[in-house]
Amino acid sequence: MKKWVIAVLSVVLVIVILVAVIAIKTATFTSKQVAAAGKVSYPVDIDRAAEHLSQAIQFKTVSNKDTSLVDYDQFRQFNEDVEKTFPLVHSTLDKKVINNYGMLYTWKGSDPQKKPVLLLAHSDVVPAGTEGWKYPPFSGTIADGSIWGRGALDDKGCMFSIMEAIEYLVKDGFKPSRSIYLAFGFDEEVGGKEGAAKIAEYLKSQGLQFEYIIDEGMVVTQGALPGIKAPVALIGTAEKGYLSLELIAEATGGHPSMPPKQTTVGILAAAIDKLENNPFPIRMAGPAVDLFEYLGPEMAFPYKMLFANMWLFGPVIQAQLAASPATNAMIRTSTAPTMFEGSQQDNVLPMRATAVVNFRILPGETIQSVTERVISVINDPRVKVQELARFNNDPSPISSTSSWSFGVVGKTIREVMPDVLITPMLVLAGTDCIHYVDASPNIYRFLPHRLYGDDIGMLHGINEKISLSNYGEMISYYIQLMRNSCN
Repeated sequence: MKKWVIAVLSVVLVIVILVAVIAIKTATFTSKQVAAAGKVSYPVDIDRAAEHLSQAIQFKTVSNKDTSLVDYDQFRQFNEDVEKTFPLVHSTLDKKVINNYGMLYTWKGSDPQKKPVLLLAHSDVVPAGTEGWKYPPFSGTIADGSIWGRGALDDKGCMFSIMEAIEYLVKDGFKPSRSIYLAFGFDEEVGGKEGAAKIAEYLKSQGLQFEYIIDEGMVVTQGALPGIKAPVALIGTAEKGYLSLELIAEATGGHPSMPPKQTTVGILAAAIDKLENNPFPIRMAGPAVDLFEYLGPEMAFPYKMLFANMWLFGPVIQAQLAASPATNAMIRTSTAPTMFEGSQQDNVLPMRATAVVNFRILPGETIQSVTERVISVINDPRVKVQELARFNNDPSPISSTSSWSFGVVGKTIREVMPDVLITPMLVLAGTDCIHYVDASPNIYRFLPHRLYGDDIGMLHGINEKISLSNYGEMISYYIQLMRNSCN
């Protein structure tokens, strides 16, 4: 047989084998979704619950990095309102005030052998401004089928839906078998060091370990990934770390009519240019891979085939993910220059120029490894690199998707929202969870907010609101979560 015939047959055989492997892997790429027998809902008085949240929004509990600018009287009034609004919670659960404005509730369970669970939320909000709002941001207006105002989503809606759920369960005669803890911080928007961090310290001093911890972080969205038509509940199993580095260049100043070859501003501009043109490498691991293992089987062809065979199509998938800022942030440590300062006058050469670059650190890397890489990439002894002390922290550990706790969360979501799919996800921003990483190996970041299309812009943006129907789902979600957790 001629050599060319053998070569052709060999190529054909390789193609046949390759096609067979692709087909087998696609056929065996089966669903990880929890079966939903039917929709679970509870007869919550949504009009009354909406009035409660409306009242909560009217307190201007705005946090600020400069604590001298915080109106703590608003926080005091808010906390008093919480106590009046939920009388059964306060007559049944134990309450402890932490650091003046943080609140910790304990609902003792009947079985001390079962580990307790911990639900988190926070009472502070970001500034709102006044421009562009359909209704005043602190009015708590109930109109057009929604509750409007700063905090409706982030995060008073979460806190009050938890409290509504507990109030409902107490009234219904529910007795938890495991203890349920509620921890509400008051400065999450500026790092949580006085709220969540102090509560976490107290819980640690009591030797408490939790079966799971749940906080805000991810939501229910739709249309974010090709090949998926159904809404998707994104459950954060980890969050990226946070680091801001200050770059400093110093030199002799002078008159701009006789500039040196490179000014301090030019030195820093070159350093930033190097950082932007040498991004951190792509790494497909942890939640980024889990995401496609959960959603891939639900996708239409050919997307299902692609994600079933990442061993082959990995480079193509990575290139597509890297092309979008949102998905690029899932697979690498991001680099974002945010601040630049030089001379205070246009006709004076700056003796000192500074720049700040913010990094959101992928799990698997650390503040130290990121700092070392930045120094290596800049490779200029004239540029001093130092950590800017703000809310810097390493990435969180990655919580398991095979744990009982993840199963309970997923099951609850599918029971209350049977139209949605569930998937693990990496949280790109920060939450109060970062202060509780030693309290449980199972930390999940999810709120059953339905945010579709441009709705995500309401978070820290204008016209923040939550629909009455979705708020009812949130309350039912927490009721069912407590019931499932105590099974």
